[in-house]
Amino acid sequence: MTTPTAALDWELWSTTARLVVTEPEALEPALALVRETLAEIELAASRFRSDSDVMRLAASVQETHPISPVLAGLLEEALDAADWTGGAVDPTVGSTLSDLGYDRDIASLDLTGARPVAVVRRTPGWRRLRLATTPQGIELTMPRGLVLDLGATAKAVAADLCATEVAALLGCGVLVSLGGDIATAGRGPAEGWVIDVQDTPEDPASQIVLPDGAAVATSSTVRRTWRRGGEVAHHVVDPRTSRPAASPWRSVTVVADTCSVANAAATATIAKGADGAAWLATHDLPARLVDHDCHVHLLGGWPTEEDAA
Repeated sequence: MTTPTAALDWELWSTTARLVVTEPEALEPALALVRETLAEIELAASRFRSDSDVMRLAASVQETHPISPVLAGLLEEALDAADWTGGAVDPTVGSTLSDLGYDRDIASLDLTGARPVAVVRRTPGWRRLRLATTPQGIELTMPRGLVLDLGATAKAVAADLCATEVAALLGCGVLVSLGGDIATAGRGPAEGWVIDVQDTPEDPASQIVLPDGAAVATSSTVRRTWRRGGEVAHHVVDPRTSRPAASPWRSVTVVADTCSVANAAATATIAKGADGAAWLATHDLPARLVDHDCHVHLLGGWPTEEDAA
């Protein structure tokens, strides 16, 4: 028997958000919880809002700052991801991304490449960030003028937080998808959470079934792109070169216990370039990698395309 669910899609952060609950009457209160959490995260972490925490920090002449609990939680997750990936997922690439042309919401970018190429600042590195607990709260020490970029982790963290909160407070199964960063919590449908995996219409498609509480995330080099000085750039920066990663993969999709881990693994695999797949294989996570010829490569027990069909 198919479990009845209720779902809602809406536009968010130049992508599509989706909320699914296993109790239809829970949809409206679940949406209110999710919107509140996402608004708090946006105000803390957006590079594209002048009133956000990260942009106020960038404008400060100080190196040490008291920060909000929301930003502190996001930074702790970002630093954990940086440590786990050997620095491939680095929250200090914000200024680099701005110099590369990604200095506003992707929907507002000049995609023609008409803007001149600027000098690109080197990524200072995640080890330049220090969090400390004081009697007054949490403080962050960082280089003056640095623009933090939490885009590689905050969306996945948001999906995890939203799913966990809805399940805990409303007692239903829930799926939260933020642009393909998908987290689940609570008791899901009897048939499992059926997920279509396809980065763009040109990519090969697949379908998987997530068990209760599992998560999946995709990192892509073909979705958030723009032209800069006649060259196509994408948003996954290799901190070693301070340039868009030269990756053999169009997209990498990973399944894990949390969306945060799945997304960090997928993003690191792209950022590490030719070494990414070998690194990912050491972590034994189910993964689906699509190369630039649209050939599919499977790791870690990901079901074959025939099994998933």
